[in-house]
Amino acid sequence: MNVLLIHGMGRTPLSMLGLARRVRRAGHSSELVGYLSATQRFDDIVARVGARTAAMAASGVPYVVVGHSLGGLLARAALAAAPARMPLPLHLIMLGTPNQPSSLAGRLQRVPPFRWATGESGARLASADFFRSLPPPAVPYTIIAGTRGPRGRLSAFGDEHNDGKVAVSETRVHRHDAPIELPVRHTFMMNDARVQALILSVLERTRVSRAQVVSHD
Repeated sequence: MNVLLIHGMGRTPLSMLGLARRVRRAGHSSELVGYLSATQRFDDIVARVGARTAAMAASGVPYVVVGHSLGGLLARAALAAAPARMPLPLHLIMLGTPNQPSSLAGRLQRVPPFRWATGESGARLASADFFRSLPPPAVPYTIIAGTRGPRGRLSAFGDEHNDGKVAVSETRVHRHDAPIELPVRHTFMMNDARVQALILSVLERTRVSRAQVVSHD
């Protein structure tokens, strides 16, 4: 199975190398896609992700997309804009992705250095209109949310479980979603052995389900 890995805002493909190696050791192939949120328009980044997704789909090999933080939203936007006949991924895995307006990004939009560093993508994270315009994924998905962020009076999230940047509630696409919660922080969650093991478990279940479908055709 092919796995497309999309890093988060302010990071580079290097942040996903450890996960890529773990995926390959499990017998899958992996590809990385990069972008610069500070200087590139959101739609241009989506187009880049869409082109890589289309190339992966054209190979004829079943594939899965894994996105960390903003990477999950880029995947959602790219898949929503995909041509009608393009084979979609078998599964979408989102790691700490804010699928609701980010309260932290909303506060940080008032800080010029944050706006300069995150560009248009950072503004989208705080925009309710953007999230209303983004269709829910048309493929099965798994949400992994971290809970090791600070809580309490001095926390930006109060008593709500969070990974330091995104609240668990903000990772839900739908109200009934049940994110898989792990005691990890946002920035490096893709390197955590528990997160990686969970991703490999999802890949294996997806592979088995695909094989069963094919065998019944």
